Amino acid sequence: MNLSRKLGLFLGPILFLIISNLPSALISEKGDAVIAIAIWMIIWWITEAVSISVTALLPLLLFPLLDILPIAEVGANYGSPIIFLFFGGFVMALALEKVNLHKRIALTIINITGTTPDKVVLGFMIATAALSMWISNTASTVVMLPIAMSVIDLLLYDEDGFTKKDSNFALSVMLGIAFSANAGGIATVIGTPPNSVMIGLLENEYNIEISFLKWMVIGVPFSAVMIVISYLVLVKWMFPSGQLKFAASKNVIKDELTKLGPMGGKEKMVLIIFGVTVFLWIFRTLINKILPDLGLSDTIISMLAAISLFTIPYNLKKGDFLIHWGDTHKLAWGILILFGGGLALAKGMNVSGIVDLVANGIASSEISILVTAILLIILMLFMTELMSNVALVAVLAPVVAGIAIGLEIPILYLLIPVTIASSCAFMLPMATPPNAIVFASGYIKVHQMARVGLILNLISVALLVILFQFIVPLLF
Repeated sequence: MNLSRKLGLFLGPILFLIISNLPSALISEKGDAVIAIAIWMIIWWITEAVSISVTALLPLLLFPLLDILPIAEVGANYGSPIIFLFFGGFVMALALEKVNLHKRIALTIINITGTTPDKVVLGFMIATAALSMWISNTASTVVMLPIAMSVIDLLLYDEDGFTKKDSNFALSVMLGIAFSANAGGIATVIGTPPNSVMIGLLENEYNIEISFLKWMVIGVPFSAVMIVISYLVLVKWMFPSGQLKFAASKNVIKDELTKLGPMGGKEKMVLIIFGVTVFLWIFRTLINKILPDLGLSDTIISMLAAISLFTIPYNLKKGDFLIHWGDTHKLAWGILILFGGGLALAKGMNVSGIVDLVANGIASSEISILVTAILLIILMLFMTELMSNVALVAVLAPVVAGIAIGLEIPILYLLIPVTIASSCAFMLPMATPPNAIVFASGYIKVHQMARVGLILNLISVALLVILFQFIVPLLF
């Protein structure tokens, strides 16, 4: 265990004890207790002294003991509908990975885009982003990395060796995969955990619902613009590969597709369930208007997909189903607990009056709405380079909601851009799993990622300010 983890392990509970036992209250007895718990959780989340999912369980223990909320109310946050929406998404992602459908989709996209260096980079980025909309950013990066390595290996062993243009191409491919994995997740509710934390907070605390389709109306265009900008910055500005030629790359992709063979029965069945689920998510509102008694929600659709995958037999005689419960050992259970902890912390902040205090403080301040929004976007975007974005959103989202109330603007106007900012971490290897995975390939140095990442971070801030000022008010 490194020094920061050791320090964090003891500093968290020590600060908790100090703050919760101050001689005079900062806010109120209950408010101070919530602040003390929040600081403990933030320190453990930043230093990763213990698993971030274990940290998320602290409200379940401390809120009832300190008389903030009864355990039944705290526990309800860990079983919120938004958690089951994500559970269904995770199960669907497991099925896609189990039958190798995700790899087939990725290879097909790259095969279509072409074989010139810039087109290969674009192919990898589109394929990674398309996967990241539906499966975890980590999984989509892990799928793409070996395919990218196979293409780069062609350049290592060609006639002229590994030249500067070859190196630029390798950098563009690797960084393109990481950046498009991060940006691709923004496009859907289930694409990245911070989206779900925010939507869960809105449903739990403010009775505001954002449907799967409504989020895509914002998420898909933002994600697409970010991917196009990342592509242009990489291949036209920072790492141009000029007239580099390697026709053999087409063969590598075709060989990989050939290895997969023709689409099997299981793949087809999973593809049908996946297609029907996405269709229902997109057209849920219309379906509910036509059949009002049906009462479809995004969570019900997600659970329908999950249960279908577990219960539709592929071979009834052999008792073979599309996926089995044993497959869920790969499921990110810790992320589901993390959601619950974030929602519980938000609930605690609300009932203890912290959110109201923030709202009143902002309401009486002289800072303009636009400046406040810019500062919050910058804070979220650059802090997420250093700590888990889902943990950060869990802590900051209720505070941002309070700030929006204090500014007397709709909560969504501020919360949506600030939440999206948490997924725009492009600078550092430790910022997101995709960044770390491509960094481990050995083709990227920290200063190279930081240089490009800083440019993309600043562009992201500008886009998010435009989103705050013009786009979100049009849609909500």
